[in-house]
Amino acid sequence: MRHPRPKSPNMQNYRPQLTSVMSFGHRLSGVTLAIFAFGLAGWLLAGAAGPAAFGRAQAIMLSGVGRVVLFLVTLAVFYHLCNGIRHLVWDSVHAFELRQIYAGGWTVMIASLFLTLALWLWVLL
Repeated sequence: MRHPRPKSPNMQNYRPQLTSVMSFGHRLSGVTLAIFAFGLAGWLLAGAAGPAAFGRAQAIMLSGVGRVVLFLVTLAVFYHLCNGIRHLVWDSVHAFELRQIYAGGWTVMIASLFLTLALWLWVLL
């Protein structure tokens, strides 16, 4: 009797690591930005369609849900940017030691959050 081979990674035994979470986050932020590009295009088209359409679009963007979405998209922009810079450093064949990889990962996370909060504070104040 043949035993089926285990799937890799075995999700019962797999513990997500910073590197795998950041890789998934980079892909997720890229998809988020691609989808939001359609929202940006819709907002620009609403502006071209006239004051009534633009007013409706602005009401959506300035609603509570709209602001949360804008905050998350801003976070995605800065995360994707910072992680992209990290990848450029790797492309130059630097920072491949495990300690440097984790330090770079945490730097990307902190920088993304800091830049997002700084931009929102600057805009709101």
